[in-house]
Amino acid sequence: MPRYGRFPMGRFPGRMGGRGRRRGRFRLWPIALFALFGLFYFFSNSETVEITGRRQIVDISEDQEIALGLNSYNQILNQSNVVPQGQEVDLVNEIGRRIANVTGETDFPWEFNLIRSDQANAFALPGGKVAVYTGILPVAKNVDGLAVIMGHEVAHAIARHGAERMTHQKLKQWGTMAIGMAVGEMDIGTQRTVMGALGVGSQFGIMLPFSRKHESEADYIGLIYVARACFDPREAPKVWERMEKASKGDGPGEFMSTHPSPKTRIEQFNKWMPEALAEREKHCGNRLGF
Repeated sequence: MPRYGRFPMGRFPGRMGGRGRRRGRFRLWPIALFALFGLFYFFSNSETVEITGRRQIVDISEDQEIALGLNSYNQILNQSNVVPQGQEVDLVNEIGRRIANVTGETDFPWEFNLIRSDQANAFALPGGKVAVYTGILPVAKNVDGLAVIMGHEVAHAIARHGAERMTHQKLKQWGTMAIGMAVGEMDIGTQRTVMGALGVGSQFGIMLPFSRKHESEADYIGLIYVARACFDPREAPKVWERMEKASKGDGPGEFMSTHPSPKTRIEQFNKWMPEALAEREKHCGNRLGF
C-alpha cells in the first residue's frame, strides 16, 4: 500500500506549490528593459527647440510631419466655412506672412485661413498650416492682438509640438505594455488597480503638465516672433485679460486642463516682456504694426 505520510503537509513537492509561491510577483525586467529602450530612443530622436533650447524627442521626419499636417488641414477646411476673401482674410494672411518670415523656417508650405465660426479659437497643424476662427477676432480686438494669437500658433508649428505629442503617445503605449507585463502574474484585481492608477497618474502627472508646457513654450516663442515682426508684444497680456472675461471662468481648473490658466499666462507674459521689448527694439527700432 502506498504511503502518503512521507512529506509533511505544505511541503508536498509539485507544480501547484511552486505556482502558489510565484503568484503575485512583480516582474522588474520589463520596466528595466523599457527604461533602457527609452534612453536609447531619446538620444536617437532628440533635437532642440528653437529659441528656448529645450531638448525634445520627435521620431518622424519633417517631410512626414508636413504630409500629415496637410492631410488633416484639408479635411478640416473641407468641413468648415472658410472665408474666401475680404479685409479680415487679407489681415490674417499679412500677419501670418510677416510672422512666418521672422521664424527662419523656409521649408514649411505656410498657409493661413480664416474660418467663419463662433469659436474663440485658432489652431496650427504640423508643417505651417494655420487657421483662425472669426469668433476670436473680438478677443484679439486689434492687429497686435491678432498677431499675438497667430504668433502662438506659428510657434506650435516651429517647435514641432504636434510631432512631439505623437511620439509621447507611442512611448506612453509602450510604457503601458511594459507595466502590463510587469504585473502579469498578479491577480486580476491587482492588475486592474495598478493599470487604473497608471492611467490616472500618466494623465495628470505627465500628459497634461506636458501639454501645458507646450502651450507656455508657444506663448514665449510666439511673443518673440511678434516682437521681431514689429508688432507690439505688450498686447499679449491684454489679449488674455479679454480671453478670461470672454470665457467667464468656464472650463476645468489648470491642474485638469491642457492649457495654463489665463492668470498664469498673463503673469508669464509680463515676466517675458522686457526680453520681447528688447527684441522689438533690436529688429524694428520705433517701427510698429503695419
